[in-house]
Amino acid sequence: MASDIKRIATIIAAEIGARAEQAAAAIGLLDEGATVPFVARYRKEVTGGLDDTQLRDLAERLAYLRELDARRDTILGSIREQGKLTEELEAKIAAAATKAELEDIYLPYKPKRRTKAEIARERGLGPLAETILADRALVPADVALAYVGEEIADAKTALEGARDILSEQLAENADLVGKLRSYMKERAFLRARVVDGKQEAGAKFSDYFDHVERWANVPGHRALAMLRGRNEEVLSLDIEVDADDVSPVKPVERMIANAYAIGGSLPGDRWLMEVAGWTWRIKLSLHLTLDLMRDLRERAEEEAIHVFARNLKDLLLAAPAGSRATMGLDPGIRTGVKVAVVDGTGKLVATTTVYPFPPRNDVRGTQAELAKLIRLHKLELISIGNGTGSRETERLVADMLSDMPADAGPKPLKVIVSEAGASVYSASATAAAEFPGLDVSLRGAVSIARRLQDPLAELVKIEPKSIGVGQYQHDVDQYRLGRSLEAVVEDAVNAVGVDLNTASAPLLARVSGLGASLAEAIVAHRDATGPFASRRDLMKVSRLGPRAFEQCAGFLRIANGSEPLDASSVHPEAYGVAKKIVAACGRDVRSLMGDSAALKSLDPRVFVDERFGLPTVRDILAELEKPGRDPRPGFKTATFADGVDDIRDLKPGMLLEGTVTNVAAFGAFVDIGVHQDGLVHVSQLADRFVKDAHEVVKAGDVVKVRVVEVDIKRKRIALSMRKDGGEGGARAGARDNGGGKPAPRSPTPQRQPERPAQQGAFGAALADALKRK
Repeated sequence: MASDIKRIATIIAAEIGARAEQAAAAIGLLDEGATVPFVARYRKEVTGGLDDTQLRDLAERLAYLRELDARRDTILGSIREQGKLTEELEAKIAAAATKAELEDIYLPYKPKRRTKAEIARERGLGPLAETILADRALVPADVALAYVGEEIADAKTALEGARDILSEQLAENADLVGKLRSYMKERAFLRARVVDGKQEAGAKFSDYFDHVERWANVPGHRALAMLRGRNEEVLSLDIEVDADDVSPVKPVERMIANAYAIGGSLPGDRWLMEVAGWTWRIKLSLHLTLDLMRDLRERAEEEAIHVFARNLKDLLLAAPAGSRATMGLDPGIRTGVKVAVVDGTGKLVATTTVYPFPPRNDVRGTQAELAKLIRLHKLELISIGNGTGSRETERLVADMLSDMPADAGPKPLKVIVSEAGASVYSASATAAAEFPGLDVSLRGAVSIARRLQDPLAELVKIEPKSIGVGQYQHDVDQYRLGRSLEAVVEDAVNAVGVDLNTASAPLLARVSGLGASLAEAIVAHRDATGPFASRRDLMKVSRLGPRAFEQCAGFLRIANGSEPLDASSVHPEAYGVAKKIVAACGRDVRSLMGDSAALKSLDPRVFVDERFGLPTVRDILAELEKPGRDPRPGFKTATFADGVDDIRDLKPGMLLEGTVTNVAAFGAFVDIGVHQDGLVHVSQLADRFVKDAHEVVKAGDVVKVRVVEVDIKRKRIALSMRKDGGEGGARAGARDNGGGKPAPRSPTPQRQPERPAQQGAFGAALADALKRK
């Protein structure tokens, strides 16, 4: 076991840029049940300072390599039982670095149904194949006559049997298959064509009706778009290799022939070359095409999951408006606008429904009701969902606020927020338990209000996949997506920290070392006995033992408790070090917290001991300097332009403000208040070359954009953040491989395109990008 960990640690360490000892230490901690946030924050001495990104990558690779080892053991056992395991074969299996390589080696020994090659061997045709291989001067048809008999009608049948035997050997040659796969990955092209008769029904895939580009360069979002088109039976997809090679023998066939040193002009060589061509066309071509299509999907899914996870992290760590009384408005036209008022702690204090739009048109009644709630609850914020009717609702609120008398006090700030997932939360068991007597439609308004106060605390109640910041999220492996997003939520919650005395059970469940069961036990204990006075009181919670306490305590905060350090991220196990620091200053801990000058005058090395090293001491000093600091940015919001409420109001050249809702490698989507996000293509993000949009923007950013193109029919909006207004878009875009549609392939191989070309300012980039869910 120790040797396995050492071997795996060495492999992973090279991939994450660490030493093997660091990786081995991290593996040991994870195997003991420690979480990634805990190890990243509180075990820096053990791991040598591996960060949460390295640890997540380590955990992912660890799972893969252990699955690989388990499969390796199964294969070794199977071949051993067959009595075919040699030292050379065992060494080859032990050296296999990927699942694909392992399966290639196992293929000849894998139990399978009776094949044509087996039938040919049973008929005694094995020697015929061996004879032709051994003496190429012999005429195969003449040699085959000796095998004609009761079961073999003629020489042709005999040669077909010999061909089946040799073809199976070639198809199961792991080295050959590996070389062919590598060749195809380097040289193959992906071609998409429209299925006859599907042109009109599949119009949204029109950019791929006749599309070709190098397989290795297909961006993930385009691959998923084409795969979806195939699944909807609009497109056909093919992998082509050396399609324009006009030589009698294709390079792939020559590679197969080389496996048996076929290349002369003798009768046996000519026949064996035909076998090589037949093996490629009938066996290997299909097998390897399926391999490449699977690899393409996996690559595209990995990219899509990465983009989704990155956007989710940005959204969860968006700036909170803070503990301010807030009104949440869930817009609706016919069904009315649902209203919920929450106090600074998020507690629901009032609900109602107003009907300012047709058919009731009760504008004055609505404004009077909202104004009354603002005065009564001293509201500071109005959170408006960005769904249908949001701009109309915002305009109504703006008119109401402008009519409020100046002596009525400060007017609340109105903000349009994403309501993605609010309806999912409304109908969830979590919402039902939280508001058992509240109408489902009003629960959404509560969520809209709270997600402005603290996006993280509210969004953790919603399944990550329902928050709506991914692309093609229903097309990717749901298990892998779910696992990745759960990790993002866990990291975000623990990076911010949680107030033990106000957090909901869903939020507590995301804390390191806890889970749904312990979170509910904590809330039940809090409800029964009152607020926690100290972190140590957690040990009184049913089923919460020392191990769980170790994992969770540092991420839970208690404001104004009996122990001042409980309000910080200093772990209880390190309170002794913190108190030594306080004593060295001759101060009370409360007066020392926040005194940057006093803390920076200390030498961290003085406080290092046999258990806590320099990294932990520095973290403690930093925390004492800014106790309970929130890593999230300061709160700000976009102001949508008046009179720009619909896509029809947009005109090229308009300068607008908006909020980034989603970021992909090829660009960023921006909400500018017209119910349809616009796309800032990667070539339009800055006056320089940008490879990945996330280098410039992230979800939640407030940005200024210029309208470049508007396609009302297809609901597509092209935006620019360039200072030149997008005039350089075509030039910049041509250098980018993220969004355009590749040009048709040239008939000569050397002219085949390596990169896609842009069409117009954005062209196919919009087509690719806006086909999203």
